[in-house]
Amino acid sequence: MGDISTSSNLGQRAFDGPVEFPGFNIMLNPDINFFGTPVHWYGVIIALGLILAVLICLRIGKKHGVSDDTIFDMVIFGLPAAVICARIYYVVFKWDSYKNRLADIFKIWEGGIAIYGAVIGAVAAVLIYCKVKKLNPLKCIDVGCIGLAVGQAVGRWGNFVNREAFGAPASSLVPWRMRLYTDATLTTWAEVHPTFLYESLWNVGVFIVLLKLIGKKKFDGQVFWTYLLSYGIGRFWIEGLRLDSLYLGPVRISQIVALITVALAVVMLIIGFKKVNNQQYINEN
Repeated sequence: MGDISTSSNLGQRAFDGPVEFPGFNIMLNPDINFFGTPVHWYGVIIALGLILAVLICLRIGKKHGVSDDTIFDMVIFGLPAAVICARIYYVVFKWDSYKNRLADIFKIWEGGIAIYGAVIGAVAAVLIYCKVKKLNPLKCIDVGCIGLAVGQAVGRWGNFVNREAFGAPASSLVPWRMRLYTDATLTTWAEVHPTFLYESLWNVGVFIVLLKLIGKKKFDGQVFWTYLLSYGIGRFWIEGLRLDSLYLGPVRISQIVALITVALAVVMLIIGFKKVNNQQYINEN
């Protein structure tokens, strides 16, 4: 028998047991060994997401004026910055959990990174790189954000393996609800919204929108601002369902950041289109 009320006590992660989707009669064990050797699937999935993101950027970059060398350089500088900033972002807002165990700050393999921190770090690194190399930064991040959307879509499955980033309790009326066990006896469980899946699917949608947009964009930066707008809208909604959010007082940090990025994206898109329209008017007259 299960106890749905235990979902409020799941904490950041559930017990490392099987994961079920009872509405579809599916049970999965994320802890799959490789010839008897435990595999850190979280890291494997993140690596696969990165590889796919790079391959897509290489393909798109050739068509839109961003060289292969530039893309590889963006990865070389952007990836470490993304990881470091993602961890810093998480630790800052979970400081009470780390202030008495500082060594655990470096145990990133145990989970605890924030995607907004990663985006901030990666974008900052790419902007600095472009300034040094005298490249068009907006053209570069237009290409890069498409790969980022793909990487996020794949990477969210790392949360599934870690049994984290789940949502609030889901009733039996939600056929895609996810069942997480809360003890080693597998006699109690919680049925929750699979928010990792929601965000993965949302990011697939964002990727499709950006992929169609880049060939029709009116100005450099349009794709990136559209990424911030579309991802921010989805993240604001999905974050409201999660149980493991980072908080600033009573407010979810990611929802605050989502609102800021959406507002910034709207303003920059308006400015961009106004410049395009003004230039067209000048050319016509």
